Amino acid sequence: MPEASPDAELMALIDRIGRRDETALRLLYERTSPKLFGLAMRVVRQREWAEDVLQESFLTIWRVAGDYRSTLSPPMAWLGLIVRSRSLDFLRRRTADRAQLTQEFDELMAETFESDAANPMDTADASEQARALHQCLSRLEGRQREVLSLAYLRELSHGELAEQLKLPLGTVKTWIRRGLDKLRICMQQLA
Repeated sequence: MPEASPDAELMALIDRIGRRDETALRLLYERTSPKLFGLAMRVVRQREWAEDVLQESFLTIWRVAGDYRSTLSPPMAWLGLIVRSRSLDFLRRRTADRAQLTQEFDELMAETFESDAANPMDTADASEQARALHQCLSRLEGRQREVLSLAYLRELSHGELAEQLKLPLGTVKTWIRRGLDKLRICMQQLA
C-alpha cells in the first residue's frame, strides 16, 4: 500500500480536528509547529511573542478546522495564513495597548499642566505642578509607581510591562488605572 503524501496526511488531520479529535490536533501540532513557529518568529521577532501567537493559532485551527477546504488551499498554506493573521493581530494589539497607555498618561498630564500660553507665571505654576506631581508620585505604592514610571518613561505597553515585571496582565492594568486615579485625586487636592 502506498504511503500517504504529507499533504494528504495533514488534510486528514485537519478533517479529524474539524470533528473535534484532540489527538489529531496534537499530531498536527507535532508535525507542523516547527515551521509555523518559524513563520511567527519572522513576523513578531520575539520568541515569547511567537509562542503566544502559535498557541492562539492552534486555538483558531481547533475552532475553524471544519471550514477547511483542500480544494481551495494546500494545508500548510492554510495553516501559514492562520499563523500570519494571528501574528499581525498580536502586533496590532500590542501597538494599541501602548497607544492607550500613553494617551491615559498624556490626558492626566494635560489636565495637570493646562495652559494657553507660556509666560513666567505659567512657568512658575508648571514648576509647582511638577513638584506636586513628584509629591503625588511618591505617595503611590512602590510597585504601582514603578509600573506608571515604566509605562510612561519607557513607553511600554501593558503586555510588555506584565512580561518585564513578571506580573499578570490584569494586575498591571489595574495598577495603572488605580495609580492614574490616585494621581488625579492627589493633584486636585494639591491644586
